[in-house]
Amino acid sequence: MFTMDLSPLQSQLVNLKTQKNAVILAHYYQRPEIQQIADHVGDSLELSRKASESIAEILVFCGVHFMAETAKILNPNCKVLIPDLEAGCSLADSCAVLDFVQMRKSHPDHLAVSYINCSAEIKAHSDYICTSSNAVKIINSFPRDQKIIFAPDRNLGEYLIRETGREMVLWDGACAVHEAFSVQKLIELVQSYPSAKILAHPESKSEILKIAHFTGSTSAMIRYITESSADKFLIGTEAGILHQMKELAPEKTLIPIPTKEDTTCACSECAYMKVNTLQKVLQCLETESPEIILDPLVSSLALVPIRRMLQLS
Repeated sequence: MFTMDLSPLQSQLVNLKTQKNAVILAHYYQRPEIQQIADHVGDSLELSRKASESIAEILVFCGVHFMAETAKILNPNCKVLIPDLEAGCSLADSCAVLDFVQMRKSHPDHLAVSYINCSAEIKAHSDYICTSSNAVKIINSFPRDQKIIFAPDRNLGEYLIRETGREMVLWDGACAVHEAFSVQKLIELVQSYPSAKILAHPESKSEILKIAHFTGSTSAMIRYITESSADKFLIGTEAGILHQMKELAPEKTLIPIPTKEDTTCACSECAYMKVNTLQKVLQCLETESPEIILDPLVSSLALVPIRRMLQLS
Protein backbone atom coordinates (compact mmCIF):
# COMPACT_ATOMS: atom_id res chain seq x y z
CA MET A 1 0.00 0.00 0.00
CA PHE A 2 1.37 3.38 -0.99
CA THR A 3 1.66 6.35 1.36
CA MET A 4 -0.61 9.09 0.08
CA ASP A 5 -3.43 11.44 0.91
CA LEU A 6 -6.61 9.43 1.20
CA SER A 7 -10.13 10.53 0.38
CA PRO A 8 -12.70 10.43 3.22
CA LEU A 9 -14.14 7.21 1.78
CA GLN A 10 -10.71 5.60 1.55
CA SER A 11 -9.90 6.64 5.13
CA GLN A 12 -13.19 5.16 6.32
CA LEU A 13 -12.32 1.89 4.63
CA VAL A 14 -8.82 1.77 6.09
CA ASN A 15 -10.20 2.33 9.59
CA LEU A 16 -12.95 -0.26 9.14
CA LYS A 17 -10.63 -2.99 7.92
CA THR A 18 -8.41 -2.38 10.95
CA GLN A 19 -11.41 -2.65 13.29
CA LYS A 20 -12.57 -5.89 11.67
CA ASN A 21 -9.15 -7.51 11.30
CA ALA A 22 -9.69 -7.59 7.56
CA VAL A 23 -7.21 -7.68 4.68
CA ILE A 24 -7.97 -6.23 1.25
CA LEU A 25 -6.43 -8.00 -1.74
CA ALA A 26 -6.59 -6.20 -5.10
CA HIS A 27 -5.63 -7.31 -8.57
CA TYR A 28 -3.55 -5.04 -10.79
CA TYR A 29 -6.62 -4.49 -12.99
CA GLN A 30 -8.72 -2.90 -10.24
CA ARG A 31 -9.54 0.80 -10.16
CA PRO A 32 -6.61 2.94 -8.89
CA GLU A 33 -8.55 4.15 -5.83
CA ILE A 34 -9.04 0.53 -4.76
CA GLN A 35 -5.41 -0.40 -5.34
CA GLN A 36 -4.40 2.57 -3.17
CA ILE A 37 -6.08 1.21 -0.03
CA ALA A 38 -5.36 -2.50 -0.59
CA ASP A 39 -3.02 -4.34 1.77
CA HIS A 40 -1.65 -6.34 -1.16
CA VAL A 41 -1.81 -5.62 -4.90
CA GLY A 42 -0.62 -8.28 -7.32
CA ASP A 43 -1.29 -10.85 -10.00
CA SER A 44 -3.15 -14.11 -9.50
CA LEU A 45 -0.11 -16.02 -8.22
CA GLU A 46 0.96 -13.34 -5.75
CA LEU A 47 -2.56 -12.90 -4.42
CA SER A 48 -3.03 -16.66 -4.09
CA ARG A 49 0.06 -16.80 -1.90
CA LYS A 50 -1.15 -13.87 0.21
CA ALA A 51 -4.57 -15.50 0.64
CA SER A 52 -3.03 -18.79 1.77
CA GLU A 53 -0.75 -17.06 4.29
CA SER A 54 -3.28 -14.61 5.75
CA ILE A 55 -4.30 -14.86 9.40
CA ALA A 56 -6.95 -12.16 9.05
CA GLU A 57 -10.53 -12.93 10.03
CA ILE A 58 -11.84 -11.45 6.77
CA LEU A 59 -10.39 -11.31 3.24
CA VAL A 60 -11.96 -8.79 0.89
CA PHE A 61 -10.99 -9.84 -2.62
CA CYS A 62 -11.13 -6.97 -5.08
CA GLY A 63 -10.90 -8.84 -8.33
CA VAL A 64 -13.22 -11.22 -10.11
CA HIS A 65 -15.18 -14.20 -8.87
CA PHE A 66 -12.72 -17.02 -9.66
CA MET A 67 -10.01 -15.14 -7.72
CA ALA A 68 -12.17 -14.87 -4.62
CA GLU A 69 -13.03 -18.57 -4.96
CA THR A 70 -9.32 -19.40 -5.08
CA ALA A 71 -8.73 -17.38 -1.91
CA LYS A 72 -11.53 -19.32 -0.16
CA ILE A 73 -10.10 -22.65 -1.33
CA LEU A 74 -6.68 -21.73 0.05
CA ASN A 75 -8.00 -20.28 3.31
CA PRO A 76 -11.27 -22.12 4.05
CA ASN A 77 -11.56 -20.95 7.66
CA CYS A 78 -11.40 -17.29 6.68
CA LYS A 79 -14.48 -15.32 5.67
CA VAL A 80 -13.88 -14.29 2.05
CA LEU A 81 -15.90 -11.40 0.62
CA ILE A 82 -16.19 -9.97 -2.88
CA PRO A 83 -17.56 -6.45 -3.42
CA ASP A 84 -19.86 -7.52 -6.28
CA LEU A 85 -20.88 -11.05 -7.24
CA GLU A 86 -21.34 -9.83 -10.81
CA ALA A 87 -17.56 -9.48 -11.15
CA GLY A 88 -17.20 -12.49 -13.42
CA CYS A 89 -14.74 -13.47 -16.15
CA SER A 90 -15.37 -14.10 -19.85
CA LEU A 91 -12.56 -16.67 -19.92
CA ALA A 92 -13.80 -18.62 -16.90
CA ASP A 93 -17.34 -18.53 -18.31
CA SER A 94 -16.12 -20.12 -21.55
CA CYS A 95 -15.38 -23.43 -19.80
CA ALA A 96 -18.48 -25.34 -18.70
CA VAL A 97 -17.74 -28.09 -16.20
CA LEU A 98 -19.76 -30.85 -17.93
CA ASP A 99 -18.00 -30.18 -21.23
CA PHE A 100 -14.63 -30.14 -19.50
CA VAL A 101 -15.36 -33.48 -17.81
CA GLN A 102 -16.29 -34.93 -21.20
CA MET A 103 -13.04 -33.63 -22.68
CA ARG A 104 -11.11 -35.36 -19.91
CA LYS A 105 -12.96 -38.60 -20.56
CA SER A 106 -12.05 -38.35 -24.24
CA HIS A 107 -8.35 -38.05 -23.33
CA PRO A 108 -7.89 -40.43 -20.36
CA ASP A 109 -4.08 -40.55 -20.68
CA HIS A 110 -3.70 -36.74 -20.52
CA LEU A 111 -2.88 -34.59 -17.51
CA ALA A 112 -5.22 -31.60 -17.23
CA VAL A 113 -3.47 -28.30 -16.57
CA SER A 114 -5.92 -25.45 -16.04
CA TYR A 115 -5.18 -21.76 -16.01
CA ILE A 116 -6.20 -20.20 -12.71
CA ASN A 117 -8.80 -18.15 -14.62
CA CYS A 118 -11.43 -20.86 -14.22
CA SER A 119 -14.16 -21.83 -11.79
CA ALA A 120 -13.67 -23.86 -8.61
CA GLU A 121 -15.45 -26.77 -10.32
CA ILE A 122 -12.96 -26.78 -13.21
CA LYS A 123 -10.08 -26.65 -10.73
CA ALA A 124 -11.60 -29.64 -8.92
CA HIS A 125 -11.44 -31.65 -12.17
CA SER A 126 -7.85 -30.59 -12.97
CA ASP A 127 -4.50 -32.14 -12.11
CA TYR A 128 -2.53 -28.89 -11.96
CA ILE A 129 -3.35 -25.20 -11.89
CA CYS A 130 -1.05 -22.54 -13.34
CA THR A 131 -0.89 -18.79 -13.74
CA SER A 132 0.69 -16.80 -16.55
CA SER A 133 3.66 -16.28 -14.19
CA ASN A 134 4.47 -19.97 -13.77
CA ALA A 135 2.80 -21.77 -16.69
CA VAL A 136 6.01 -22.43 -18.65
CA LYS A 137 7.74 -23.80 -15.53
CA ILE A 138 4.83 -26.09 -14.72
CA ILE A 139 4.52 -27.48 -18.26
CA ASN A 140 8.28 -28.06 -18.39
CA SER A 141 8.14 -29.98 -15.09
CA PHE A 142 6.38 -32.92 -16.79
CA PRO A 143 8.18 -35.70 -18.69
CA ARG A 144 8.45 -34.93 -22.41
CA ASP A 145 6.17 -37.83 -23.31
CA GLN A 146 3.40 -36.76 -20.92
CA LYS A 147 0.24 -35.86 -22.82
CA ILE A 148 -1.44 -32.66 -21.68
CA ILE A 149 -4.82 -30.95 -21.86
CA PHE A 150 -4.60 -27.19 -21.35
CA ALA A 151 -7.68 -25.15 -20.48
CA PRO A 152 -9.39 -22.77 -20.80
CA ASP A 153 -7.26 -20.14 -22.60
CA ARG A 154 -6.44 -21.04 -26.20
CA ASN A 155 -4.05 -18.10 -26.71
CA LEU A 156 -2.05 -18.86 -23.59
CA GLY A 157 -2.02 -22.53 -24.62
CA GLU A 158 -0.62 -21.68 -28.06
CA TYR A 159 2.02 -19.50 -26.43
CA LEU A 160 3.00 -22.38 -24.13
CA ILE A 161 3.27 -24.77 -27.08
CA ARG A 162 5.70 -22.36 -28.77
CA GLU A 163 7.68 -21.76 -25.57
CA THR A 164 7.95 -25.37 -24.41
CA GLY A 165 7.81 -27.29 -27.70
CA ARG A 166 5.09 -29.50 -26.22
CA GLU A 167 2.02 -30.74 -28.04
CA MET A 168 -1.13 -30.05 -26.04
CA VAL A 169 -4.85 -30.43 -26.51
CA LEU A 170 -6.32 -26.95 -26.05
CA TRP A 171 -9.68 -25.85 -24.77
CA ASP A 172 -11.11 -23.21 -27.10
CA GLY A 173 -11.58 -20.29 -24.69
CA ALA A 174 -10.28 -16.74 -24.64
CA CYS A 175 -10.22 -13.54 -22.62
CA ALA A 176 -12.35 -10.88 -24.30
CA VAL A 177 -10.02 -8.13 -23.05
CA HIS A 178 -6.81 -9.60 -24.47
CA GLU A 179 -8.48 -10.63 -27.72
CA ALA A 180 -9.54 -7.04 -28.37
CA PHE A 181 -6.15 -5.49 -29.23
CA SER A 182 -5.83 -4.07 -32.74
CA VAL A 183 -2.69 -5.01 -34.70
CA GLN A 184 -3.31 -2.17 -37.14
CA LYS A 185 -3.58 0.44 -34.37
CA LEU A 186 -0.49 -1.01 -32.72
CA ILE A 187 1.46 -0.61 -35.98
CA GLU A 188 0.32 3.02 -36.15
CA LEU A 189 1.50 3.54 -32.57
CA VAL A 190 4.90 2.05 -33.40
CA GLN A 191 5.25 4.57 -36.22
CA SER A 192 4.59 7.37 -33.72
CA TYR A 193 6.86 5.85 -31.03
CA PRO A 194 9.54 3.90 -32.94
CA SER A 195 11.78 3.47 -29.89
CA ALA A 196 9.00 2.16 -27.65
CA LYS A 197 9.14 -1.39 -26.32
CA ILE A 198 6.00 -3.49 -26.88
CA LEU A 199 4.84 -5.53 -23.88
CA ALA A 200 2.10 -8.14 -24.23
CA HIS A 201 0.29 -10.56 -21.96
CA PRO A 202 0.36 -14.20 -23.18
CA GLU A 203 -3.46 -14.24 -23.22
CA SER A 204 -3.20 -12.00 -26.30
CA LYS A 205 -3.53 -13.29 -29.86
CA SER A 206 -0.40 -14.65 -31.55
CA GLU A 207 -0.17 -11.74 -34.03
CA ILE A 208 0.31 -9.38 -31.07
CA LEU A 209 2.80 -11.68 -29.34
CA LYS A 210 4.88 -12.08 -32.51
CA ILE A 211 5.71 -8.37 -32.61
CA ALA A 212 6.08 -7.86 -28.86
CA HIS A 213 9.53 -7.21 -27.42
CA PHE A 214 8.45 -8.88 -24.19
CA THR A 215 5.67 -11.33 -23.34
CA GLY A 216 4.85 -12.00 -19.71
CA SER A 217 2.46 -11.87 -16.80
CA THR A 218 1.32 -8.61 -15.25
CA SER A 219 3.97 -8.78 -12.52
CA ALA A 220 6.65 -9.65 -15.09
CA MET A 221 5.62 -6.63 -17.19
CA ILE A 222 6.01 -4.35 -14.18
CA ARG A 223 9.48 -5.76 -13.45
CA TYR A 224 10.47 -5.32 -17.11
CA ILE A 225 9.50 -1.64 -17.12
CA THR A 226 11.23 -0.83 -13.84
CA GLU A 227 14.45 -2.61 -14.89
CA SER A 228 14.56 -1.57 -18.56
CA SER A 229 16.70 1.33 -19.80
CA ALA A 230 13.98 2.19 -22.32
CA ASP A 231 11.75 5.16 -21.55
CA LYS A 232 8.66 4.41 -23.69
CA PHE A 233 6.42 1.35 -23.59
CA LEU A 234 3.32 0.16 -25.42
CA ILE A 235 1.29 -1.92 -22.96
CA GLY A 236 -0.76 -4.90 -24.13
CA THR A 237 -2.89 -5.87 -21.16
CA GLU A 238 -5.83 -4.50 -19.18
CA ALA A 239 -5.31 -0.78 -18.60
CA GLY A 240 -5.67 -1.01 -14.80
CA ILE A 241 -2.03 -2.10 -14.61
CA LEU A 242 -0.94 1.39 -15.64
CA HIS A 243 -1.57 2.64 -12.10
CA GLN A 244 1.11 0.44 -10.56
CA MET A 245 3.48 1.05 -13.46
CA LYS A 246 3.17 4.83 -13.07
CA GLU A 247 3.72 4.57 -9.32
CA LEU A 248 6.89 2.52 -9.75
CA ALA A 249 8.26 4.18 -12.89
CA PRO A 250 6.84 7.73 -12.96
CA GLU A 251 9.54 8.98 -15.32
CA LYS A 252 8.57 6.58 -18.11
CA THR A 253 6.00 7.00 -20.89
CA LEU A 254 3.32 4.29 -20.82
CA ILE A 255 0.86 3.97 -23.69
CA PRO A 256 -1.92 1.35 -23.73
CA ILE A 257 -2.33 -0.58 -26.97
CA PRO A 258 -5.75 0.36 -28.42
CA THR A 259 -8.56 -2.08 -29.13
CA LYS A 260 -10.23 -2.77 -32.47
CA GLU A 261 -13.29 -0.86 -31.30
CA ASP A 262 -13.03 2.78 -30.31
CA THR A 263 -13.36 3.20 -26.54
CA THR A 264 -13.51 6.23 -24.29
CA CYS A 265 -10.07 5.48 -22.83
CA ALA A 266 -8.50 4.27 -26.12
CA CYS A 267 -7.43 1.15 -24.20
CA SER A 268 -8.61 -2.32 -23.24
CA GLU A 269 -10.59 -2.41 -19.99
CA CYS A 270 -12.28 -5.37 -18.31
CA ALA A 271 -15.86 -4.44 -17.50
CA TYR A 272 -15.94 -7.17 -14.85
CA MET A 273 -12.86 -5.82 -13.05
CA LYS A 274 -14.34 -2.33 -13.09
CA VAL A 275 -17.62 -3.50 -11.49
CA ASN A 276 -15.94 -3.10 -8.10
CA THR A 277 -15.98 0.41 -6.64
CA LEU A 278 -14.80 1.94 -3.36
CA GLN A 279 -18.40 2.28 -2.22
CA LYS A 280 -19.05 -1.42 -2.88
CA VAL A 281 -15.85 -2.40 -1.04
CA LEU A 282 -16.99 -0.36 1.97
CA GLN A 283 -20.51 -1.78 1.87
CA CYS A 284 -19.32 -5.38 1.60
CA LEU A 285 -17.01 -4.90 4.59
CA GLU A 286 -19.74 -3.19 6.62
CA THR A 287 -22.30 -5.94 5.91
CA GLU A 288 -19.74 -8.76 5.50
CA SER A 289 -21.43 -9.79 2.28
CA PRO A 290 -21.48 -11.02 -0.43
CA GLU A 291 -19.54 -13.94 1.00
CA ILE A 292 -17.93 -16.67 -1.08
CA ILE A 293 -19.46 -20.02 -0.10
CA LEU A 294 -18.14 -23.17 -1.74
CA ASP A 295 -19.18 -26.80 -1.66
CA PRO A 296 -16.70 -28.44 0.77
CA LEU A 297 -16.04 -31.37 -1.58
CA VAL A 298 -15.39 -29.10 -4.56
CA SER A 299 -13.13 -26.94 -2.42
CA SER A 300 -11.09 -29.87 -1.11
CA LEU A 301 -10.67 -31.35 -4.60
CA ALA A 302 -9.71 -27.97 -6.07
CA LEU A 303 -7.11 -27.43 -3.35
CA VAL A 304 -5.01 -30.36 -4.61
CA PRO A 305 -4.00 -28.93 -8.02
CA ILE A 306 -3.58 -25.44 -6.55
CA ARG A 307 -1.19 -26.78 -3.90
CA ARG A 308 0.76 -28.60 -6.63
CA MET A 309 1.11 -25.28 -8.44
CA LEU A 310 2.34 -23.46 -5.34
CA GLN A 311 4.85 -26.21 -4.61
CA LEU A 312 6.24 -26.07 -8.15
CA SER A 313 6.35 -22.26 -8.02
